[in-house]
Amino acid sequence: MITTTLSRSPGFTIAVDASKDPLVPFLWSIKEALEASSDESTSNLSNLLRDCIRNFKNNDRYRNDVRFLKIWLIYMGVTDDFVSVFKEMLDSNVCAKNSSLYVWSASLFELKGRLRYALFIYQLGIRRNAKPIEWLRKALTLFLNRMSEIQNAASNQKVDDLEFMKLENSGINPWDTSAMDNLLKTIHPLIIKFDGYRSKAKPYSGKVVLSALKNSSRNKVIEIGGMKYLIKGCAGQGGFAQVYKANVNSDPDNVVALKIQKPAFPWEFYIYRQLDLRILDRERSSYGFAHGIHLYSDCSILICDYLANGTLQDAVNSYVVLGKSMEEVLCIYYTIEMLHMVETLHGVGLIHGDFKPDNLLIRYARGKGDLTEDGFLNRSGPWCDQGLCLVDWGRGIDLHLFPDHTLFKGDCRTSGFRCFEMLADKPWKFQVDAYGLCAIVHVMLHGSYMEVVKKEQSDGGYLYLPRRPFKRYWNIELWKSFFTKMLNEYPHHDDRSLLQDLKKSFQDYMGSNPHLIKKLMELLSKQRASMCSA
Repeated sequence: MITTTLSRSPGFTIAVDASKDPLVPFLWSIKEALEASSDESTSNLSNLLRDCIRNFKNNDRYRNDVRFLKIWLIYMGVTDDFVSVFKEMLDSNVCAKNSSLYVWSASLFELKGRLRYALFIYQLGIRRNAKPIEWLRKALTLFLNRMSEIQNAASNQKVDDLEFMKLENSGINPWDTSAMDNLLKTIHPLIIKFDGYRSKAKPYSGKVVLSALKNSSRNKVIEIGGMKYLIKGCAGQGGFAQVYKANVNSDPDNVVALKIQKPAFPWEFYIYRQLDLRILDRERSSYGFAHGIHLYSDCSILICDYLANGTLQDAVNSYVVLGKSMEEVLCIYYTIEMLHMVETLHGVGLIHGDFKPDNLLIRYARGKGDLTEDGFLNRSGPWCDQGLCLVDWGRGIDLHLFPDHTLFKGDCRTSGFRCFEMLADKPWKFQVDAYGLCAIVHVMLHGSYMEVVKKEQSDGGYLYLPRRPFKRYWNIELWKSFFTKMLNEYPHHDDRSLLQDLKKSFQDYMGSNPHLIKKLMELLSKQRASMCSA
């Protein structure tokens, strides 16, 4: 075994076996170039480093080799375009789970005066839970201490936003357990100040064992924070959480939903409070409400509003059992609602991440027969109370916690609702909600999950479109435009104009014929009578 040290990089020790390792010749040549001091040797060093990186960056053998990481770092130190080099290193996933990548890179950016970049690099490493994480956190703390001392100087530095955008397009899994844990640690001082936050270090100790509710929950009383909740039944359940309908202090007029989750999960409560802060009052009822959360060492109990009108999936099923599909005018109405909801949500920096018909509760106007044709297009009067309510924010993403232009990687694992980017392991952002919206519209129109195919075009290109054809008596151009724009080249960073244009096309169609709105009101009244009496 031959060991050598790169002299311009303190602590950069390279252990090599020249007989078996094709990286060895480059290491020796780089060492010689580092030890030389002429202008020619500096040029040779840069060329050697560039050639080495070009030869081995796609070689899985060196993906997690710290020696290769050091080659990248030396190259970053000798090139003027070190931002692009760092971006290329991130794209190549070199030592992505090693704290050394982030600590050394951030130190170099700090040395170059790029303090904002350095902070991002530390935060990226922590979100990725790079090991050892303790070293990374300590390095970040020391960096922040230095930052506070030179705050005035740092605030005057100019940053090239285009370069920063490229740097941040690195692909973070927002649902990764370690990433979410780190985010929760970051926002913990904020969460504990929110109204309704209650936390105990001990496990839940009520008389009724929470796990027993799964088998027989009806009419059991559980105590939470000094309040008694009479369980009236299970409203839904998943792998980690169960949702129960309950009366507060046995009052039949005071109904809530209790979401019991193990292990404790305060993230959804945080997202609900962000909705409170960012969504305007007139839109707020479209996104669900959380009264509070009780955190224990073994579980959490989230207390939310309960809507008794069923889900959009229930509405679809009411047609499917009769061998029918939802009427087109009703599909158009709910499509307009969802386009508006997603536009509003993305406009305030939030992504739902689990957009499907089970998570859309139906809302009705408070009084029967109050809907009129006049308020439909501008969503005024009773039409504000009519519509949908998006719930289950456990996969919600707060874009304000990430640098601008961040893209994500990760799979929602929900069959039928995984966007193309997830399936291809490519970066995504708003596409997760956009694809979910398309899948819901398909379920409404056809009563079945969407299957997408590539369709060749006359110009030699192709489009993604649903396999099932549109019915001849539908407004085919309207639906084709919707699916074409939503499924093909959806914008990464600002989708509001696209959503607004699509929404307007549906609204214009509805407004072009008063009989359509009249028919819609009749269908909503019929739906309300049948589903609320079921």
